[in-house]
Amino acid sequence: MLKAVLFDLDGTLLPMNEEVFTKGYFSCLCRKAAPRGYESDGLVKTVWAGTKAMVKNDGSKTNEQAFWDVFASVYGKDKLVDKELFDEFYVKEFKMAAAFCGVNENAPIVIREIRAKGLRTILATNPVFPRDGMVTRMGFTGLEEKDFDYITSYEISHFSKPNPRYYEEILAENDLSADETIMFGNNEIEDYEAASACGIKTYLLGDLILKGDKPPVEPISFDGILGTIEKEISARKDK
Repeated sequence: MLKAVLFDLDGTLLPMNEEVFTKGYFSCLCRKAAPRGYESDGLVKTVWAGTKAMVKNDGSKTNEQAFWDVFASVYGKDKLVDKELFDEFYVKEFKMAAAFCGVNENAPIVIREIRAKGLRTILATNPVFPRDGMVTRMGFTGLEEKDFDYITSYEISHFSKPNPRYYEEILAENDLSADETIMFGNNEIEDYEAASACGIKTYLLGDLILKGDKPPVEPISFDGILGTIEKEISARKDK
């Protein structure tokens, strides 16, 4: 029986060119941090190092802890007082990063129709941002916090994509089995391969597919999501 639908955000619900977005995001972040004495190149390098630590997280700590441990190793523990500055950024200035993304007016419509069917919706976006950052990015395409039953973020996640344990944690935290879920994403490695490794039926979406080394999986269109879900509901009724 189908109970929940997982969605990636970047490139799936939220259209974007990751290179363009990342460049714009760092520009906004560095501008925010400059008055506290953070030099742009060093800060960007540190954020990337912290991100790498979150991607390699073995579950022994939250991704939040993994990131700030790296930050403290670079700038010193006394600079952890500036965490509040960065937390504020994801609520306020991060909204400017909407200029570096596309628009998908159908995203809120599709998510709300799925919920109207009695299915849970889970935002399975790579948890390398704080929850406030996730909520802000959702807003770029008209989605709200209430549109999802569960949102992965660095505060609560102990793994990151492409580690299959990221998806296993989602299942465990939501009391779900793999055969009770489906996943929609745009990355062959982080979404399709990693989720499939956990037994989650996974579909790739649209024109922004990020390809791995294996032969590409035939994607479906965004307009095909609801029809695909109906087929999955029917196929699982007797299971």
